[in-house]
Amino acid sequence: MAGPGWGPPRLDGFILTERLGSGTYATVYKAYAKKDTREVVAIKCVAKKSLNKASVENLLTEIEILKGIQHPHIVQLKDFQWDSDNIYLIMEFCAGGDLSRFIHTRRILPEKVARVFMQQLASALQFLHQQNISHLDLKPQNILLSSLEKPHLKLAGTSALHSTCPPGMRSMCSVAPPSTWPLRWCVSGSTTPVWTSGLWGSSYMPPFASRSFSELEEKIRSNRVIELPLRPPLSPDCRDLLQRLLERDPSRRISFQDFFAHPWVDLEHMPSGESLAQATALVVQAVKKDQEGDAAAALSLYCKALDFFVPALHYEVDAQRKEAIKAKVGQYVSRAEELKAIVSSSNRALLRQGASARDLLREMARDKPRLLAALEVASAAMAKEEEAGGEQDALALYQHGLEELLLLLAAEPPGRRRELLHTEVQNLMARAEYLKEQVKMRESRWEAETLDKEGLLESVRGSCTLQ
Repeated sequence: MAGPGWGPPRLDGFILTERLGSGTYATVYKAYAKKDTREVVAIKCVAKKSLNKASVENLLTEIEILKGIQHPHIVQLKDFQWDSDNIYLIMEFCAGGDLSRFIHTRRILPEKVARVFMQQLASALQFLHQQNISHLDLKPQNILLSSLEKPHLKLAGTSALHSTCPPGMRSMCSVAPPSTWPLRWCVSGSTTPVWTSGLWGSSYMPPFASRSFSELEEKIRSNRVIELPLRPPLSPDCRDLLQRLLERDPSRRISFQDFFAHPWVDLEHMPSGESLAQATALVVQAVKKDQEGDAAAALSLYCKALDFFVPALHYEVDAQRKEAIKAKVGQYVSRAEELKAIVSSSNRALLRQGASARDLLREMARDKPRLLAALEVASAAMAKEEEAGGEQDALALYQHGLEELLLLLAAEPPGRRRELLHTEVQNLMARAEYLKEQVKMRESRWEAETLDKEGLLESVRGSCTLQ
């Protein structure tokens, strides 16, 4: 039963200790189960006298929703109890505190750490979306960390039905602070969670920071594009995602499906218990293709395997197993480098064989300035590919050239020029895909070789001196 006074309440089966936080309606305590396991939990105590009818309904909705949720990146509701004074939600304990404190302590997180965190958040949001639940109060204070030694995000927050949700869409939300008021005024709805993913993803710098309510309202209702800060520098994929997330107009904002599939989020390669098995299965296929003499297919499969080996290293906590994985990665990379030399030699031979067809296509394109210009861009991409360190520039040129050539191919009438153009587009797409795999293989190899034994935490610690 709840006890009087200023100390924590008493609850059968638990010993409540330090206060972890408090809000308008509830206080959260760290607690220990009295059972032999002495399990550590967080207990949210909601005072009945603070609840009106709507608050009671919201709380019951929260309990109903949380009871049905089992996900590694969502805080688990273990049980709930009540007495004459309080309602108690017995929750999973997250020893690392909340993301707000984590970010403020370290000032800035390296992009690769932020990416892992975003993958975990996206994984939780994808699960909620599949359950027709929308979280309308995403903010660093509602994102907890399992620990500080090997932090994993755990999504938390108060649940309630929300009138702006589409029919059949339940929502986890609470009264929002000023930093997220735009969600209520002009961007609320089923895409609100992707907006707020961008809000805290942009280094936790609120885009509507204001000195007064009127100034805040003016910024929210403005149509000015939200500009990302120049520091810290961000990769093109990361910058693209944030800009698409922080789009005021819901009809133009990135969709859930595109968010989950975005190359920077890349949920397919999120560190998990399955990463090593997926990498191993691809290596088995690569070895088989290698034995069959199909160097190009084997190289592609080795590259795809590396995309899973790196998250497997992030996920692994045992030092010996991690070193064993690194040793295997080194062996596979060495063989991939050998295959790369074979495939590169073959590609150069094919390039020489296709030179005459390429020259003929250019000659036939003299009356089509747009086609000729696109072919020149493709030639520049091939030249840049041969330069040391020119891979990223080459990829950008390939992308630009292929976008134009594909449009021109669709409009080209049947005939010899169309046949030559079709062949050239296929060759360019193959070269661009091959180059992309080489870039990813090099990045994966570097990350695997430099991944510290202490994992994510050391990456975070190392970032503290950057600014």
